Amino acid sequence: LEIRDSKSSVTQPKWFRGFVRDVGKQNDRPRSLKGGAALDCMEESGTDRQLSPLLILRRKQQILVEVPQERERSSPLVTNNDDDKNKKPPFVRWVNLYGEEICMPGTHMKALEEEEEKRPVTITYEFDPRKPPVEILKSNMHGAGFVRESLRGQPPAPGSVGLQNLGNSCYMNSIVQCLNHCEPLLKYFLEETYAKDFNQKNPLGSGGKVAMAYASLLSDIWGGQYSVLAPRLLKITIANFAPQFNNIYQHDSHEFCSFFMDGLHEDCNRVKSKPYVEDLEGFGIPDDKIAIESWRLHLLRHNSIIVDHCQGMLRNHVTCPICGRESIKFDVFSSISVPLITSKNQAPIPLTDCLEKFTEGEQLDENNAWYCPKCKRHVCALKMLAVWSLPDILIIHLKRFMYETKNGKVVRSKIEDKVLFPIDNLDMSEFLLGPINEEAPPNYNLFGVSEHTGTTANSGHYTATVRNSQDGKWYRYNDSHVGSSSGEASVTGGAYLLFYKRTKGTARWGGMEKVMKEYNVNPFSAQKTDVDGFTEVKTKRKMKKKAAI
Repeated sequence: LEIRDSKSSVTQPKWFRGFVRDVGKQNDRPRSLKGGAALDCMEESGTDRQLSPLLILRRKQQILVEVPQERERSSPLVTNNDDDKNKKPPFVRWVNLYGEEICMPGTHMKALEEEEEKRPVTITYEFDPRKPPVEILKSNMHGAGFVRESLRGQPPAPGSVGLQNLGNSCYMNSIVQCLNHCEPLLKYFLEETYAKDFNQKNPLGSGGKVAMAYASLLSDIWGGQYSVLAPRLLKITIANFAPQFNNIYQHDSHEFCSFFMDGLHEDCNRVKSKPYVEDLEGFGIPDDKIAIESWRLHLLRHNSIIVDHCQGMLRNHVTCPICGRESIKFDVFSSISVPLITSKNQAPIPLTDCLEKFTEGEQLDENNAWYCPKCKRHVCALKMLAVWSLPDILIIHLKRFMYETKNGKVVRSKIEDKVLFPIDNLDMSEFLLGPINEEAPPNYNLFGVSEHTGTTANSGHYTATVRNSQDGKWYRYNDSHVGSSSGEASVTGGAYLLFYKRTKGTARWGGMEKVMKEYNVNPFSAQKTDVDGFTEVKTKRKMKKKAAI
């Protein structure tokens, strides 16, 4: 709605946009009104033209309104004078529903809205490898204290809409832009297929709020009516689900991506009642049988669109250096975090070198010691990881940020070496230990990159370079600004998260669905089946013989 500025007079009103946050009941006790004009509590009645309170006319219903432009005046960026702050009006306040302080949208601000619709909001970026990268947005309080709203207009391409920075929310914008062109998720939410999987009673989810907020945002992004959107609802909803994001601080885009995808998974988890499942550990048993049983146990608690297309498995092999006791487990992943090998001559690092380093063995330190059941103590075990299965959507996290202890202090640093990752035809077959599906081979094309400029993951600025799923062209997203780009332009020292999609076919559950069919295993069987295919059967109790009298 439109609401009169609380500082303006009745004779010379100034109008702002407002958002109704709550509606009081008609028989509620009237709340005190802060801001606005005193005459808003009165109304003319009768022929004597006497002013009578609205309460006498039983028009006492009130609404709670948020006024972002009044928030701007309360921003710490405006003043540091505590006395001035106390004099500033509230930006969330109760007003009378039938008073003269509010009116329908477009009553006073129609001209302003028409002007904004015509305003160009997209720019074009030209990539020149000879020029150094531009340092952007040095302020640690970027976006705070300013009104950021959606703007109507035609985007440069379907689904290529800018996202307003709502106060250091570029980490969220970067991930949303990448996932926006993840075709399995896009189709699932745009076609409202998620409605049949809705899990509002899941205690690990948000009651479906994160999924609904994301579906609503995607609907606006692909509706063709906006060139810039303010993803305020999504940010607030995620902050309620994950309180660590309920602030205006900068955050790690990889951490946000993990929490966001987990929130979508739990909101759309098809498992309504999760049974208790113990970890499966084995050694001396064929890997394929352990992998099948591990995935079957995973499905007893987790079954969603995220599990279908975005999760795979790692083979985790641990060996005790003292007694030689070995342990093999299969762990589910949604992204692979690969180390970066620093180059002494600052030469670009091939992505294959990072993947090879990821699969090399390492000895755990004391902070990550493994408990050996045979030695009955924690040991610095030898650990080796291998990729067993790969999902249709492969997210690779480049571990650029390091934490080292020097002289008793934790020192944070960033590896800014360029990683050479392929735009098309990333062949993962040499890193895949599990079976390969010829109908859906492990070959991938890049469709998104979350980028970071700055010294630490919790500072600096995040952008994204994404291949549009409709026209196949590349666009760069810098919050509200969208411009033409190329896949090669994303290969920089700032590339942080790489989003790949399978080039041919689909392999549900990373190909485990096909494997389980070949082994004739029911993926949703509630009965406990061992790795050799035997099902546990509980024996009947033997009746005790009655003692002779």
